[in-house]
Amino acid sequence: MVRGAVASLSSPLPSPPIPDGAVSRSGLAREPRSRAVEQVHLRCTEGSLEWMYPARALRVLLEPNVAGAQHTTLRIKPSSDFQGASIFVERAGQLHLVLSEAEGARPRHVSCFSAQRPQRVALFLQASPHRDISRRTASFQYELLGKQSTAGPDFQKMALAEAVCRPCDNMELLMAICSSDFVVKGSIRGVSHDPENHMSQVDVRAQKVYRQKNQIFQQEEGSGEWRGPIRTLLQCRVKKGGGDFLFTGNEHFGEAWLGCASRFKDFMLVYQAARERGANPCEFELN
Repeated sequence: MVRGAVASLSSPLPSPPIPDGAVSRSGLAREPRSRAVEQVHLRCTEGSLEWMYPARALRVLLEPNVAGAQHTTLRIKPSSDFQGASIFVERAGQLHLVLSEAEGARPRHVSCFSAQRPQRVALFLQASPHRDISRRTASFQYELLGKQSTAGPDFQKMALAEAVCRPCDNMELLMAICSSDFVVKGSIRGVSHDPENHMSQVDVRAQKVYRQKNQIFQQEEGSGEWRGPIRTLLQCRVKKGGGDFLFTGNEHFGEAWLGCASRFKDFMLVYQAARERGANPCEFELN
């Protein structure tokens, strides 16, 4: 999977044209400035875009270089200082508002919608009129997700919001250790709840980090303990429990979101039984 596009654009006063098809190291392709609406192409399934001094309009085409990929959902999270533009999605030749400039400043605000064309999604950024010339930046992160990756923190719009709270069965647990962004053995230090954003956070003391995509779980100086936060839906009503657990899940916009979890001793029994039958989908390091 192609990840990690980072595009940075600015809209200064008239500047020399950029050759058609010029490609930056971030996977960004830019077209000439000869038109009122500038068009760019992002070729990664997740990344970010920063538009400094927004002026006029910007059309962003998300066209991942992943053969045969079927991306059914697009999620956008604006930066905390999002200013200067509104974001629209193109559908059947019409523009539909996704994020206004006022909404961009809301903490943890994530917009989520289905992609009508799995291979290509078009966004339209319209600069907001301002009399002053102070610096504004319209920046956001984005994710293109497939059918199996749609669990996450957009609580009103995600179809699987209820499903993520139910316990995983044995096969789902075995698959989770193979395909999750993070797999961690640890204990729960505490649980906090955020009703406004419909989420709970589990503070985990990790005994063993088997896998993590980014540095969510870090080793503290002095104590040497590995710790990290895992988020889940408030409606799941997570509570603090004693003992060791196996935590798995995926990362969204730099945050760890809980997938399957089990008491570690129960997971061991499930995995060893599957291994004896030759039914384990992948090898897992137990020691």
